[in-house]
Amino acid sequence: MYEEYSKQSLPSREYRELLGSAICVFNSNNAFIIENILKNDRENRFNWHELIDYTSGELSQPIKETITRTTDTKITTGFSEVIEMRNRIIHSFQITDEDGKQILATKRKNGEQFIITEEYLYDFIKKNGELSELLHEFRGY
Repeated sequence: MYEEYSKQSLPSREYRELLGSAICVFNSNNAFIIENILKNDRENRFNWHELIDYTSGELSQPIKETITRTTDTKITTGFSEVIEMRNRIIHSFQITDEDGKQILATKRKNGEQFIITEEYLYDFIKKNGELSELLHEFRGY
């Protein structure tokens, strides 16, 4: 598929919309994680200007020092899971599938390759929703 703004072949609009939604829900949770870190930073060690520049993976230590210190590891585990899924999306490559359509594929560090299907994206969005619920519950309002 082509668009007037790009001469490069693109996946379907529906797939790109789902991909965009996946990135948006992750970004929302990333910001929500930072909000919860700052709210629970008793020593005032962290600030928004620094945390917003951290990669998502670099937030794991501030999470442990603030969020996990006062609750279980569900938020840490959930965030780690969506980070890994997000990394597979961001570090993907475009292929032409068996039906001649453009889609993204990726490779895990162990060499396993797979297609980023719509189901994968829906699962990613669902897991981000579950994480968001945990973060809302932890925040308390």
